[in-house]
Amino acid sequence: MTWITASLIVIVLWGVVGLLQKMGSNESSSASLLNWTCAGYVLLLPVLLIHSHLFDLSLRSILLGLLAGLTNGLGAWALYAALEKGAAASVAVPLTALNPLVTLVLALLFLGERLTPTQTAGVVLALAAAVMLSYETVPPQPNTTPLSALVP
Repeated sequence: MTWITASLIVIVLWGVVGLLQKMGSNESSSASLLNWTCAGYVLLLPVLLIHSHLFDLSLRSILLGLLAGLTNGLGAWALYAALEKGAAASVAVPLTALNPLVTLVLALLFLGERLTPTQTAGVVLALAAAVMLSYETVPPQPNTTPLSALVP
């Protein structure tokens, strides 16, 4: 499988995940949904064990993997909480997909990576997209003040 094929599979599967997350948050709490999400990961373990070198890892690799899992789980829980509190899946899920911007900042700070001008333009466009995506107009509220309250 090429990297582009794998990337396209990710796009499709994670697109379906966004729908399933919203549907699940309509029927259960964010904590319950996260528990079942973790159970889904457990179902993958036999396949992953066949295709990995689990016991050939350094302690550092194991700790980084555990920390990645912990932060991923906490992030999923926060997304489920947002969906549970009424966030539209069409807004919340794409907005959370801007998480690579955090990775980018951390890579600049801790790994010494640098952006090209084209990549910088991409970051600016992603930030603009986030603003546009999260912008919601509030419909005007009807005036509910009784007329007698307005007249002295």
